[in-house]
Amino acid sequence: MSIKVVPKDQMVEQIGTKLEPGAWVTLEQERINTFADCTEDHQFIHIDEEKAAQTPFGGTIAHGFLTLSMLVKMTEETGIMPENTIMGMNYGFDKIRFLAPVRAGKRVRAHCEIANVARKDDSRFLTTQTISVEIEGEETPALVAQWLVMTVAG
Repeated sequence: MSIKVVPKDQMVEQIGTKLEPGAWVTLEQERINTFADCTEDHQFIHIDEEKAAQTPFGGTIAHGFLTLSMLVKMTEETGIMPENTIMGMNYGFDKIRFLAPVRAGKRVRAHCEIANVARKDDSRFLTTQTISVEIEGEETPALVAQWLVMTVAG
């Protein structure tokens, strides 16, 4: 896995590029509990292993927003950026859907396709990435999203 660096005038040509999947990340119970504390979302389905075991999920699950927030980690070693990139900034999301719960202890990884690149001016590019977060051993992804990143190049 690696970041592909292209000349600025070739950024728009990257539309349709499917990137290698990111690295696997484990969403262990300790991380889920820490996220619950940070966000003050202590719903039992996330932190009470006994009570959660009695639900259709059979155990605790990660917060959808935890899985979403892990996109940065899951995509840190893959991507496309223009030469002389100064910085990239999270610009938001056009669409997010949480499709399947991630059981505590499961591994997830991101699959990414470059859906659009809009050149804003000589140094700024707004890239839309279609993201799907795979849950190891499961068919339905944890989430799908349209993630926007603004890149500034010198």
